Amino acid sequence: MRLPEPRGPLTAALRDDLLAGEVSAAAVDLARSTAGATADPLHDDDLQLALAVCYELHYRGFDGVDDALEWDPDLLTLRAHLERRHLAALRELTGPTTATAEPVDRQLTALIAADDGPSLSRHMARHGTPEQWREYLSLRSVYHLKEADPHTFAIPRLSGRAKAAMVEIQADEYGGGSAERMHSELFAGMMRDLGLDAGYGELWDVAPAVAFTSVNTMSLFGLHRRWRGAALGHLACVEMTSSEPSRRYSSGLRRLGHDERTTVFYDEHVEADAVHEQIASVDMCGSLVAEDPSLTDDVLFGAACSLALDGLAAAHLLGAWEGGRSALYAEPALAA
Repeated sequence: MRLPEPRGPLTAALRDDLLAGEVSAAAVDLARSTAGATADPLHDDDLQLALAVCYELHYRGFDGVDDALEWDPDLLTLRAHLERRHLAALRELTGPTTATAEPVDRQLTALIAADDGPSLSRHMARHGTPEQWREYLSLRSVYHLKEADPHTFAIPRLSGRAKAAMVEIQADEYGGGSAERMHSELFAGMMRDLGLDAGYGELWDVAPAVAFTSVNTMSLFGLHRRWRGAALGHLACVEMTSSEPSRRYSSGLRRLGHDERTTVFYDEHVEADAVHEQIASVDMCGSLVAEDPSLTDDVLFGAACSLALDGLAAAHLLGAWEGGRSALYAEPALAA
C-alpha cells in the first residue's frame, strides 16, 4: 500500500518522516498542537488520516516505509496525542454510558433500541443511485477491505468463553478457512462489479474523514488492552445491528439489476450476523463481564461508539447527497 496524499500539515510531516525512516520531534509537537486546536476531531481530515496512517503500520504497512517504525517510541508518542483527543471526542459524541443490574445482553439490546440515527440502508434500498453506491462503497472500503482485523487484535487479551466466542465469530468473518469466502474478499468482488478499484487502500485518497474515524475507533479499541471491553461491545453491536440493514442493502443492489454474484457480501451478513447476535451478546460480552464486572461500562461504551459513528457516516453521506454534492473527499481548494 502506498502512503496516502497529505490532508494538512500533520499528515504532510508524518509522510515525510515515515519515508525518511525517523519520526521527528517537530512532527510529535505538531500532533500535540493539532489535537489541541481542532474543534471537531471526528471530522478533522488531517487528524483522522494521520491516526489511520499510524495504525496501518500494525496491519500491512506502506511501500517505502520501514516496518521497524511500527513500534517506534516517537511515533507511539505522536499517536497517543491523537488518541487522547479522539477518545475525548467519542465521549462527547456518545454521552455517558452507565451500567445497570440487567444482564449485559439486555443492556446492549436496550441501547440499540434507543438509537435514533438516520437509516442509510433504507435510502440505499429505495433510492440509492449507481453513483451513490460507488461513493458509499468507497467510504466503506477503508474498513471492509480489512474486515474483522481491528477486532481480532482483542482476541489475545481475552480468556475462557469470551475468547472462544469471539474466535467463533471471527472465523466466519474470515470465511471459515476459505480465502475466497472471507468477507473482505466478498466486498472486494462487489466493488469490482460496481466499477471500483478494489486494491487494498487504493481509495483512501477519496475517502472522507468519517471513514477513518470509524476504523480508527476499532483499531484503538483492539490495540489497547485497556479497551478490550469496548472492542467486544463494538463488535457485539455490529453483529446485533447488521442483519436487517444488510438485507436492505442487498435489495438496493438487486433493484439496480445486480444479482447474487454482487449481493453475496450482504446476503452472507444477513445469515451470519443473525447467528452471531446471541454469540456476541451473551457468550462473548456476557462471559467477559461475568469474569470482570468492571468492564461493563466499557462494553456499553464500545457499543455506543458503533451506533454513533454509523450515524455520523450516514449523516455525512445523506447530507451531501441531499445537497447535490459528492460525499467523497475533495481538497479544500478544489472544493472551494
